[in-house]
Amino acid sequence: MRFPTYSLCALLLAAPFVHAQTAPAPATSAHEPPTDLPATHVHANVPAKDADGQPSLDDIRRFSRVYDIVRQAYVEPVGNKELIKDAITGMLAGLDPHSEYLDKQGLAQLDEDTTGQYSGLGIEVLEQDGGLLIVTPIDDTPASRAGIKPGDSIVKIDGALVDPQNVDAMFKKLRGKPGSKITLTIVHKGSDTPVDMHLVRENIAITSVKVRQLEPGYDYIRITQFQSDTAPDLERKLAALIAKDGAPKGAVLDLRNNPGGLLTAAVSVSDDFLDSGTIVTTRGRLPDSNMSFSAHPGDLLDGAPLVVLVNHGTASAAEIVSGALKDNHRALLMGQRTFGKGVVQTVLPLDADHAVKITTARYYTPNGTSIQAEGIKPDIALADIDVRKADTAPALIDSEADLPHHLANQNAKAGGNIDNDGSAAATRLATSDYALSQALNVLKGLALGRGAAAKPSAQ
Repeated sequence: MRFPTYSLCALLLAAPFVHAQTAPAPATSAHEPPTDLPATHVHANVPAKDADGQPSLDDIRRFSRVYDIVRQAYVEPVGNKELIKDAITGMLAGLDPHSEYLDKQGLAQLDEDTTGQYSGLGIEVLEQDGGLLIVTPIDDTPASRAGIKPGDSIVKIDGALVDPQNVDAMFKKLRGKPGSKITLTIVHKGSDTPVDMHLVRENIAITSVKVRQLEPGYDYIRITQFQSDTAPDLERKLAALIAKDGAPKGAVLDLRNNPGGLLTAAVSVSDDFLDSGTIVTTRGRLPDSNMSFSAHPGDLLDGAPLVVLVNHGTASAAEIVSGALKDNHRALLMGQRTFGKGVVQTVLPLDADHAVKITTARYYTPNGTSIQAEGIKPDIALADIDVRKADTAPALIDSEADLPHHLANQNAKAGGNIDNDGSAAATRLATSDYALSQALNVLKGLALGRGAAAKPSAQ
């Protein structure tokens, strides 16, 4: 199935460096490069018109005059190409945080990001108020291993202060050759104390899908971002897990700190868990921007209960999936409100080496809701907390079995351990990932309810 080229990235100001750290990027389909675009109804050679329908020649003259003044009077010489590039960049940056100008380098990085392979640190970054805000670190990358968290701010890079004048250049410094060192000065969310973190850039080959069994009958699916191979990778890995362990009673889909990615991948993943219903609709000014995507028969879990974990780092394409599964009553959402990026970008080529990525549409969940700047509220809210096992003194008597001269259980199995009730495993999961432990508990309740409903009633 062919789709127009739309991207649902969780951020940014400049793709090269936002995407320098992560993989979301525009593309026409799962197998086409992001610059291979369908014809559009946008014509670059038609001048914009003002409110009365006539070209605004005064504005054109004013721009030309400023251009000449800068070239002639600025304290240092400025090249023509540099001025034009800065003018285009500023025009797009003034629209929203996601529209941007892509040069040859930016397009090359965009192509890398679509495959999830690049050299960098593994962080999704958002330009905010002239600074760099961490949206999310990618799993198993230098950033995540160093302890960088969503909501942290980068205030210095290699000792240089990040400010509105150099923020674009600072973005680009996050990438570099594998093995090269970089020092980030981080201010953690909720703290005022800067911390220096010394990291080494790596080749980041992001595997966007991981699956495993939480415990017999319950599977765990982690999607870190939506790239060109995410849906087929999910289908292959989940099929292998089911073939090995059997059909699950339920599954947890973990979309926490997923910054987004390709619209086509989000639609395909949603379709993997839905038998029918609308997945998402998009609406914009261009005819090509008005689309609706629907699910096809075939659910990878065969209707087994599904719980989706979300948080403030769940953004863009990840919100498409969350909204589709929630509105179609296919899954329960647990966690915190999602990021709230409800707009779509299209990459429009200018020539072989340049393009603009511009916001062309808003997207709507199956219920017709725009989540722009609001996000999706979970069905079950969870605080972002850590838990630890309580310190308790050993008890001499825990049960009837500890009493002297107790009667033995006639059906007791030889060598059985009555203390092996699953609480130890539950404690380990809760102390390592509280939200996941709660999702598993809810999932077990849903599975029990489904099993009870499937039993024939007594006559």
